[in-house]
Amino acid sequence: MDNQGATADPQLQQFIEIESQKQRFQQLVHQMTEVCWEKCMDKPGPKLDSKTEVCFVNCVERFIDTSQFILNRLEQTQRSRGTFSETMTD
Repeated sequence: MDNQGATADPQLQQFIEIESQKQRFQQLVHQMTEVCWEKCMDKPGPKLDSKTEVCFVNCVERFIDTSQFILNRLEQTQRSRGTFSETMTD
């Protein structure tokens, strides 16, 4: 019985990680939608005019660029802290 729990545990962890990633992605899409809607949508209508469409495209692209920039910066910070920690322990 313990062996079954040990083999299922990595699968469960992987499942939880995948579901967490899905949730983070959905939160990001929701946040992006909210920000861009507030910024670009003057008055809802049956069709988007070209100005509104361009605003949405630019807003989404900037949101993605900014998110990627922040992730890269956090990754660099973690790496530099790891390198700094390693040199401190030497």
